[in-house]
Amino acid sequence: MPLFASTQVSLTELEARLRLHRLPELGPRRFQKLLEAFGSASKAISAPASAWRALGLPTACADARRSLDIRDGAYHALAWLEREGQHLLMVDQPGYPALLAEISDPPPLLFVAGDPGILEKPQLAMVGSRRASRPGMDTAAAFSRSLAGAGFVITSGLALGIDAAAHQAALDVGGQTVGVLGTGLENFYPQRNRRIADAMIAQGSAVISEFPLDAGPQASNFPRRNRIISGLSLGVLVVEASVASGSLITARLAAEQGREVYAIPGSIHHPGARGCHQLIRDGAVLVETIEHILEGLRGWQHLPLSTETPAPIEHPLLCLLFAAPHTSEALADAAGWALPKVLAALTELEMDGRAVSEGGRWFARLS
Repeated sequence: MPLFASTQVSLTELEARLRLHRLPELGPRRFQKLLEAFGSASKAISAPASAWRALGLPTACADARRSLDIRDGAYHALAWLEREGQHLLMVDQPGYPALLAEISDPPPLLFVAGDPGILEKPQLAMVGSRRASRPGMDTAAAFSRSLAGAGFVITSGLALGIDAAAHQAALDVGGQTVGVLGTGLENFYPQRNRRIADAMIAQGSAVISEFPLDAGPQASNFPRRNRIISGLSLGVLVVEASVASGSLITARLAAEQGREVYAIPGSIHHPGARGCHQLIRDGAVLVETIEHILEGLRGWQHLPLSTETPAPIEHPLLCLLFAAPHTSEALADAAGWALPKVLAALTELEMDGRAVSEGGRWFARLS
C-alpha cells in the first residue's frame, strides 16, 4: 500500500500535484505559490492561463500543464506508487520529515524507495570528493561505521568516492543510510553505485529524490539536491574536499539552515584537504575523532556509543602517511630512518592491512 493512502489527499489531487511537479521552470517556491493561490493543485491545473500569468509564472508552465507528456508522466508515477516499498511524501502531509520541512524551500514532493520512516530519525550527513584518496575513503568508512553504531542514520548523495564509502560502511555494521539522488529514481546516476542503492533498499534504508522519476543527470540538479542532504540532517561532516567541491555547497547550505558543520583536516600539501581547511577557517568544527561530533549531539543518540571510534595513530610511519602519501624513500627522509628499516616496517604494515602501495607511493589505511 503506497504511503499517500494514509493522507488527506484525494487521488485527483495527487494526480494534479504530480502533473504540477513535472512542469518546466516550476520549482518548490512556485509550486507552493500555486497551492496557496488556488487552494489545491487540481484547481491550479484547471485555472485559466491568465491567472497563472498574473502570479508571475512563466508562460511555459501554463502552456505545458495539459500536455500529454505531463499527464502520462503523472499516470506513470501513480503506477510506480502502487508497488511495494515505493512511496511519495508531500510537504503538507503526515510523514514528511520535520527537519526538512523547516528549510526555506523544502521539496513539495519526495519520492522514496525503501523505508520512509527512517527520514524522521536523527541523521548526520557525510560528504566529500568523488575522487577521494584512499586514506580519505578509509576515514569516511571508519567515521560512518562509528556514527551508524551510535544510532545515527548516515545521509549522503550516493556519488562516487566519499559518499559511496559512507553508505557502504553504514550498511556493513547493520546501520541505516539515506541516499539523496540528483536524478529521478528510475534514472539512477551514477550507475556504478546502483548495487549500493539496491542493498540500501533491501536492508531497510532508503533512496530518495525530489525529481520526477525519469529525470536525467542535469548538472544544475546536483547542487539543488544538496539542500536536501543538509536539510534532513542535524549536521554535515565533510571528510575530504577541494575548494571547488560540491561538498562545500552542502556545507554552506547546512550553515544557512542552522545545522552544524564539521570538517576533517588533512595535509597542507593535499589538494583534497583545502576545502576542509577553508570550512574550518570559516567556523566549521575541526574533527579528529568521533567524540568531536558526538559531544554536541548526545541527546539524539538512540544506541550506545560504538567502540569503533578511530583510534589514535601511534606508528610513526602511519602518522606520516595519514598526512599525505609518500614513497618509501620520502618516508625514510621524513622519519629519519634507514631505508631498509622503512621497507621492513612497511611490509609489516601492509601485512596487517594498515598500509598499501599504489603507483610507487604508500597510503595509510584505517583497520
